[in-house]
Amino acid sequence: MVFSSLEFLFIFLPVFLLFYGFAPPKYKNTVIFVCSVVFYGMGVKSPVYIILFLLTVLFNFIVAQFIEAYPKKKRLWLVIGIIFNFWWLLFFKYTGFAFGNLNALLHSKLPVKDIILPIGISFYTFQNVSYIIDVYMGKADAEKNVINYGAYISMFPQLIAGPIVTYQTVAKQLEERRHHILKVEDGLKTFTIGLGYKVLIANQLSGLWNDISMIGYESISAPLAWLGIIAYSFQLYFDFCGYSLMAVGLGKLMGFDLPRNFDYPYLSLTMTEFWRRWHITLGSWFREYIYIPLGGNRKGVPRMILNTLAVWLFTGLWHGASWNFVLWGLVLFILIITEKFLTGKYLNKYKPIGHCYMILIIPITWLIFAVTDFHELGIYFKRLFPFIPQEKGNILDGDYIKYLKIYWKFFLAGIIFTLRFPQKLYEKYKKTPLCAILLLAVFWGAVYCMYKGMSDPFMYFRF
Repeated sequence: MVFSSLEFLFIFLPVFLLFYGFAPPKYKNTVIFVCSVVFYGMGVKSPVYIILFLLTVLFNFIVAQFIEAYPKKKRLWLVIGIIFNFWWLLFFKYTGFAFGNLNALLHSKLPVKDIILPIGISFYTFQNVSYIIDVYMGKADAEKNVINYGAYISMFPQLIAGPIVTYQTVAKQLEERRHHILKVEDGLKTFTIGLGYKVLIANQLSGLWNDISMIGYESISAPLAWLGIIAYSFQLYFDFCGYSLMAVGLGKLMGFDLPRNFDYPYLSLTMTEFWRRWHITLGSWFREYIYIPLGGNRKGVPRMILNTLAVWLFTGLWHGASWNFVLWGLVLFILIITEKFLTGKYLNKYKPIGHCYMILIIPITWLIFAVTDFHELGIYFKRLFPFIPQEKGNILDGDYIKYLKIYWKFFLAGIIFTLRFPQKLYEKYKKTPLCAILLLAVFWGAVYCMYKGMSDPFMYFRF
């Protein structure tokens, strides 16, 4: 079940809010935990995944108690906890990838089974690991109430696609949080904006990328190739940013302040800045739990470069068990290191050049992210730059004109809402009747699209 579905909006969410609203304060976390497990169960393919999820909650809750109770053996318990958590992630996400590559390398016939990835395992694994590390480091006290811990890990707004919430962020809110009608109003408005991003922009632009995939990359012109990858760039942003806004809005309905996950990344001047603004909670996780423990930039330039490489290889593999994600991570590493030592200061100083650079680089990096087959990736890349020698395909004259006529309004919406001024207008007029009317129109427009069968799953669910 996804947020952009009629079942969620008109069945699950009202029932949850009814139980949550009437529950006494000491039972509200119980309602969150139980309803979140139900929500998760409605989205997984097998009850085994629900058992696995509950097992990870209980196991990490106990490990944290042992870390705190037995300081002389806390390192051992931390290692056990990290191995336990990452074992399941490695098994479900990377077994097929590993066996497939071994077969190709050794010309063997190891059985490669199609293992279904449990929804959200990458996200809740990272939250569990950050929790036991923080307890080990003394940054957080071990939670003594298993229901509270279960509510933290399973909270359905952020369970299956983030944002990644560290325990420190919500520890006090789990014990005591304020519920106020103004916060509820703010949450509903934030949720509606996210729903509009997802259904009215991301879902609509997905049609162009799907059409290009059906046509075949060898049969599209250079202008259509650029339109396609720009459409994918907007789709990915409004899909994930929309989900994050919905998660933050739902958190407000429950009295929580969840962290923001995006800060207008497409306005960045460098790729370094971009990744400080995109999926902020994931970047923070890698910085706090990978980059800094490896030594960060404290051990000289060569070590800093090696640590940065490790982070971007991890980032690539976290997004998917495929070599294109490894390549994507390597490309980002090269761009960021180049910016640090050569180009970054000029791109930041001369902003028009920085924006032009990012307008070119962002779609190209997302192309590597989107196309898993290297042969198909090569074909598409050549289509973007027709001066590169390439095989001729059956390209229709003016093919891009047809699609531009269909999708121009969604491209325009994409451009407008990657800028800051719509948010500034919203902040200025959000308490006016006009704002309420516009948001109601967005909500019912999204509902209409869902009713017509135009909704689709969130792109980040597969990670």
